Amino acid sequence: MEVAIVGAGFSGAVVAHLLAKSGHKCTVFEIRSHLGGNCYSERDPKTNVMKHVYGPHIFHTDNERVWNFVNQFSEFMPFVNRVKAITGGRVFSLPVNLLTINQFFNKTFSPSEAKAFIEQVAEKDIDEPQSFEDQALKFLGHDLYEAFFKGYTLKQWGIHPSDLPASILKRLPVRFNYDDNYFNHKYQGMPKNGYTEIFEKLLEHPLISLNLSSDFDPDSKSDFDHVFYSGPVDKYFKHKFGRLPYRTLDFEAFYAEGDYQGTAVINYCDEQVPYTRITEHKHFSPWEDHAHSICYREYSRSCGNGDIPYYPVKLLSEQGQLDSYIKLAKQEKNVTFLGRLGTYRYLDMDVTIAEAMIVAETFLLACEQGNTMPSWLEESK
Repeated sequence: MEVAIVGAGFSGAVVAHLLAKSGHKCTVFEIRSHLGGNCYSERDPKTNVMKHVYGPHIFHTDNERVWNFVNQFSEFMPFVNRVKAITGGRVFSLPVNLLTINQFFNKTFSPSEAKAFIEQVAEKDIDEPQSFEDQALKFLGHDLYEAFFKGYTLKQWGIHPSDLPASILKRLPVRFNYDDNYFNHKYQGMPKNGYTEIFEKLLEHPLISLNLSSDFDPDSKSDFDHVFYSGPVDKYFKHKFGRLPYRTLDFEAFYAEGDYQGTAVINYCDEQVPYTRITEHKHFSPWEDHAHSICYREYSRSCGNGDIPYYPVKLLSEQGQLDSYIKLAKQEKNVTFLGRLGTYRYLDMDVTIAEAMIVAETFLLACEQGNTMPSWLEESK
């Protein structure tokens, strides 16, 4: 069969790789001039630092199958993300842990003492948190919420935390030990030669035709037996119900001699600081040695026409617009929507890859059994 794949990020590249290996001709359309989507990386010409062009991407997962899959295409080096946060003119560790609590409150709590203290200051009348603010107040209390989450969230989302769903604050935002590993996952690392190499290998197959700087017109879907669409779902339907809201990011790059901030990521939690964080890219490759440094100041704002969408904005009060697009998507024939933009969800890389593998396997099974491939998989709800 001949299939079109829209987008050369992880969703599209994984599907193209698996289908081509099974004998299907794949035409990949990528609107940007490079593959890899927001995971694209390249050597900075001035410092030779491996630069995460669209902001840092740290691979972390508990999915052994996904971990083994990506390790076919790159050597992954050990990397632990140890984030710092500046609030009120002081530096702390994130996520909030025992050191953070002791420093912030000028205490020397043991784990059990810290837990009892946080239970005492937490909002006890919030049974089922509905909003981001509820979630933070229930588990952290007012002071830690104000210091680390309120201002940062307002800058990141442009929306008050009381209007954002609790699911954005996915994990319990406090640890009662000194663990400052930002992620809890079993497998964590960075590709030794950057992410772009992975995409080049994924798409290196005689049955894959890669078209960069090429948009896909949904009206041409009949030219293919099937279309896998990882672009914005509202764009596919020509914004029939209006544009879905996204946040985009602006990066202010600057150079420094030596070591600028001593770590890869520092969050700036105070609302009056206009940027959300500073990232120093050479620290994402600690096995390399660089005399000079490139850093990004990161600013978040509402995504406009022509901007790169990063984060889908889901408000507690609004769901109807997205439901209308999902209803249309489910009615499409020979089109499958996938990925962060295609299903309007913020997905980590490992989840994106896992779902792309499921999509490809479902398609191959449908072909084998003569069934119809669904447009909106249950896993993508």
